[in-house]
Amino acid sequence: MTKIFSEVDIKERIVETALEQFLANGIRNMTILKLIEPLGISTKTVYKHFDGKEALLAECLEVLYTGYFNEFKLIAGRKDNPVNSLLLLFRATLGKDFGMNRQFFHDLNYYYPELQNAAISRVSQNYGSIMIPLVQRGIDEGYFIGSLDPGLALKGISTLYTLITRSEEYKDYEGSPYELFRNLVEVFIRGMCTPLGLIEIDNNPYPNEY
Repeated sequence: MTKIFSEVDIKERIVETALEQFLANGIRNMTILKLIEPLGISTKTVYKHFDGKEALLAECLEVLYTGYFNEFKLIAGRKDNPVNSLLLLFRATLGKDFGMNRQFFHDLNYYYPELQNAAISRVSQNYGSIMIPLVQRGIDEGYFIGSLDPGLALKGISTLYTLITRSEEYKDYEGSPYELFRNLVEVFIRGMCTPLGLIEIDNNPYPNEY
């Protein structure tokens, strides 16, 4: 029997398929027709739900960053010390930005930054609800210095991380992204740490890609 999909189901399938296509092939060279080719539906069906490629991309980013948030939530919820959790959170994101999805993020960062900013803005409050308590726990448990302002500290980390992944400054850097992370983001995190926190950083090896 042929399965009948509702309009909601069709829209969700379009977004799911388009996100897979964006991640695999980048953004700039993808057309609506290419994005939906695996579904075997007409472009007319897509335009019934989306005004165009950018509107579809915006919906895909909402799904993508919500997925990131859910992963962050799982990592932050582990019974691990705050230093390890913080490093794991940012290293996991770095792996995505410079891993199999590198062309996608390159296109996103340099050609569609306004869409990325909007998507990040929508979930930023949720990220803060996870990250600020994590840093505060690190202060309470003696891993981070007591005078630290969790909100300002996270803003500093995010600024340096953005410098690595989204600015033109390191666009042509040919070394490992983990080397950039170690010399920029990790240096900042080290400045947040007490001697106890520094021990945890030194005992926290980088992924094999490093």
